[in-house]
Amino acid sequence: MGSFSTGIMLMGIALIYGSQGTFTIDKMSFTLAAKSNLHIAGMLFLLFAMSFKASVAPFHFWTPDVYDGAPTVFTSFMATIVKAAVFAGFVRFGGAFGKLEDTWSIWVAIMIAATLFVGNITAVFQQSVKRMLSYSSIAQAGFLLFGVYAMNDAAREGLLIYSAAYCLATIGIFAVLSKMTDYSFEGFNGLAKHQPVLAFTTTICLLSLAGIPLTAGFLGKFYMLKAAIMTGHHLWLVIFAVVMAAVSVYYYFRVIQAMYFKEGPVQSVTATRFEKYTLIAVCALIILLGIFPGTFLGWLYF
Repeated sequence: MGSFSTGIMLMGIALIYGSQGTFTIDKMSFTLAAKSNLHIAGMLFLLFAMSFKASVAPFHFWTPDVYDGAPTVFTSFMATIVKAAVFAGFVRFGGAFGKLEDTWSIWVAIMIAATLFVGNITAVFQQSVKRMLSYSSIAQAGFLLFGVYAMNDAAREGLLIYSAAYCLATIGIFAVLSKMTDYSFEGFNGLAKHQPVLAFTTTICLLSLAGIPLTAGFLGKFYMLKAAIMTGHHLWLVIFAVVMAAVSVYYYFRVIQAMYFKEGPVQSVTATRFEKYTLIAVCALIILLGIFPGTFLGWLYF
């Protein structure tokens, strides 16, 4: 399946080259491209290929089984580094289509709505936390896609903040999962009593993914929705995204409820002091990024 998406991407690049005669984005003539069906087809091929790699609906079907079956460490890599890299590519390609913005944005808007719906609604019915996180990553891709949809300054800054927040929270949760043998919600029962540090850090990461205020995840969602509103188009998409964000709170809080409000057997979960300090540092970064985003953006802009 990976080779298939790569083939689609190469076909898109070939079509764009056929219409433009160059591989350099900055040298492409957007005025001529606006009249070229070949260029539009190449753009769509690129959109679909990169959507497959980013787990965007309707190209998401491989994600739950691969995330669930792969080793936890490799799953965390696919869910963070790979996804962030793909969206960096999305922004690079998306900014190159100038006059084709209307054609690009309507396709992206439809894919955002489908991704948010499939990811959040399906995650509600999962019984495995690891599989729930796989559908959660699909839903998070829907919010990241707002950066591609808007393509303004707020979208670019939001994409940086959202990517950092998502990667930190996901790495933190999968670090805890790597210590567990039972990935079901029941496997987290009573974790706060036996491993309070792991439960606390997991809670902070889940709150960030849910977009609760004072976390980086909240600020990332705020920037993305603000960028979409600034475009002045498809306000229904912003409202729908807020509703889907509210739905996500349910399945994230299921884990928190299991850790703090349910009794369970003594967990065989162990973590070294260094691992606990590392998780605490990750959570501190999530909170600091949520409170002082300007410092992070200023550092990126030197």
